[in-house]
Amino acid sequence: MKSLSVAPAALAQPAPGEFALSGCWTVLGTGALDRQFDALTVPAQAEIVVDGAGVERLDTVGVWLLQELLQPLRAQGHAVRMRGWSPRFAELLELLARHPDAPPPAPRRPPALERAGRAAFAAGEEIFALLGFVGEAAAALAASLARPARIRWRPILHNIRSAGVDALPIIGLLSFLMGVVIAYQAADQLRKYGANIFVADLVGLSMLREFAPLMTAIIVAGRSGSAYAAQIGTMSVTEEIDAMRTLGIAPLELLVLPKVLALLVVLPLLTFFADVLGVFGGMVMARAQLGVGFEDFLDRFTKAVSVTAYAIGIGKAPVFAAIIAAVGCFQGFRTRGGADSVGRHTTRSVVQSIFLVIVADALFSVLFSVLDI
Repeated sequence: MKSLSVAPAALAQPAPGEFALSGCWTVLGTGALDRQFDALTVPAQAEIVVDGAGVERLDTVGVWLLQELLQPLRAQGHAVRMRGWSPRFAELLELLARHPDAPPPAPRRPPALERAGRAAFAAGEEIFALLGFVGEAAAALAASLARPARIRWRPILHNIRSAGVDALPIIGLLSFLMGVVIAYQAADQLRKYGANIFVADLVGLSMLREFAPLMTAIIVAGRSGSAYAAQIGTMSVTEEIDAMRTLGIAPLELLVLPKVLALLVVLPLLTFFADVLGVFGGMVMARAQLGVGFEDFLDRFTKAVSVTAYAIGIGKAPVFAAIIAAVGCFQGFRTRGGADSVGRHTTRSVVQSIFLVIVADALFSVLFSVLDI
């Protein structure tokens, strides 16, 4: 089978008055020519020979780069002679000879339809790659559960502390304020109809079914999901993941599974904590704005909010946890290059995690509506 690899373009100066070109002078092969241009010295000879015997491919980008090389030489009075070029490049070289002083081509902006197609193709490729990553992680998880001795408990406990215990203050504060806001916004409307006690229904159902699990997942996605992507992305850039594979250590077992298992344990507990603080914030505001005491609030709360509503909110948490951990680790493994790529994929992990969490929550709402739960 013919190789599709592209040999990079190269430029050498074997003699003071000779430039030797080799490789593929195309849009895919000319990335390193800037440094080679800087290393050239301007010869004193009147005639300059440009040897193209080693050029394998040539396109308009390569011709423009060749023009970038020859224009300063012609401006200094040197005569340029082509030597050893393949006949199949004659048309492009003739174009170069007819327009020796032509300006570089202006960058072409692709049409809107082409840009949309490229974006759709990139999105589809990323979706399939994410599904493949989820399948690999699920297979690794099944293999670890079949042999529990392979489970790494210390990284799991470390991730439980970093993603769970350390997140309690911010989740507790925001949940409390969310309960306060819900009760405050409802106070004016309930007071008009003398339905002050129904603030317990509003706060309880909204916090337990929707706001507590959703808000907790969004906070964890921004706090822990981004950390997963940044950690694995940095390890990928510094080739630590390649070193693990060389040593026979499976990166999925060491880096992904502890994060997934820890988040599956932590997120339901954080959701429960958010439920408690959110309801407490609603109780405080109900007493301050509506005159509903704590005892009356709790009495109405136990009658209005069923165990099913609480179970629905807690049941969403493991799904959200799996989404956050999978997307964060997936974007980390896709990091290539340097620090810029780490930052880009970290941002992408947060955006995708929050988007997929909200989509999953919407699907849950549709499902529960169909099932009349």
